[in-house]
Amino acid sequence: MIPPVSPPSFEPSADRAAGAIVGAFIGDALGLGPHWYYDLDEQRRDFGPWISGYTDPKPHAKYHAGMKGGELSQTGIIMLHLLRSVAEQGGYDEADFTRRLDEQLLPLLDGTPYVGPGGYTNHSIRQVWQARVKEGKPWGQTGGNADTSEAAERVTILAARYAMEPGLAARHAWENTNLSQTDSLVEQQTVGYACVLTQLIRGEAFDEDLSDKLMDRVRSGEIPFVAPSSIAASSSAPSGFGFASPDALLLPSWVAKSATDPDTQAEPAWKVSQVYGMSCAIQFVLPAAYHLAARFPDNFESAVLHAINGGGQNMSRACLAGALVGAQVGLSKIPSRFVEGLADGPEIVRLAKVVAGAIS
Repeated sequence: MIPPVSPPSFEPSADRAAGAIVGAFIGDALGLGPHWYYDLDEQRRDFGPWISGYTDPKPHAKYHAGMKGGELSQTGIIMLHLLRSVAEQGGYDEADFTRRLDEQLLPLLDGTPYVGPGGYTNHSIRQVWQARVKEGKPWGQTGGNADTSEAAERVTILAARYAMEPGLAARHAWENTNLSQTDSLVEQQTVGYACVLTQLIRGEAFDEDLSDKLMDRVRSGEIPFVAPSSIAASSSAPSGFGFASPDALLLPSWVAKSATDPDTQAEPAWKVSQVYGMSCAIQFVLPAAYHLAARFPDNFESAVLHAINGGGQNMSRACLAGALVGAQVGLSKIPSRFVEGLADGPEIVRLAKVVAGAIS
């Protein structure tokens, strides 16, 4: 059973945790209509000069055809399975989460892109389906080489739940990532994102000092990035867990510095997609989301709409930016129109409050 919803008046950290969760779902749903337009002229012909809210996919759209504005993509649906699991179990229970995927998602897929809930099945989940359903592999042997950001989008929920235990947040993010993706760069950037999110929920600013604060946790051995021996010995990382370098934790501050420097700002901000790249790989999507989170730390609407209007893999860009800015402003300061227009909004908000209420 899901525990009772926490009282409406949250502690600030709980409000930020709930904001991160709900912000991620909003970003995902905002991308449903204009997903994967790499020709911005075409995007503007279909949706006008500025996308300001949820939109239906066009009848001729290749992705998500027949769906309605405010609905979740398949990535968002998987996130919702994880959110339900964490809320009902009181924390991350991998067996419970994967059971839900076995029973409620994988039987609806066939290994091709355009079959299944959400209108499109990403490469990483098609690889999971192949390993789990066709080859009968156990969970833990289902991860593939996809270089995309779906795992990062999922682990938003884990970072929010374990924001006050960043080492545990990092471990669970790593475990969850490996269910679908085993590329070392994807793992490092995904866990790094989870570490960043825990800091924002704890009230740290997204600025050029953020990476130093993360590196302090590396030095203490609290989070699993392995720095040079002068900073921390590799043996400080738990067995089988850790990375060759802490570079994923250095990226946020570099991006934050450029995002707030008038000489290097992208103008208008949606052009960040052209600076970092419009493609689906996490090394393109994540820096753009960091940029928008640093550029608009107190303006959720500006962050997610500039993410969407940049085209390309705007759904993932907006999902991650929505989480990062939601973690800074809190659920209480996300404009109500985004929550009200979200198809699963009431359930998502309720579950986000349950999860956020458990973090103190």
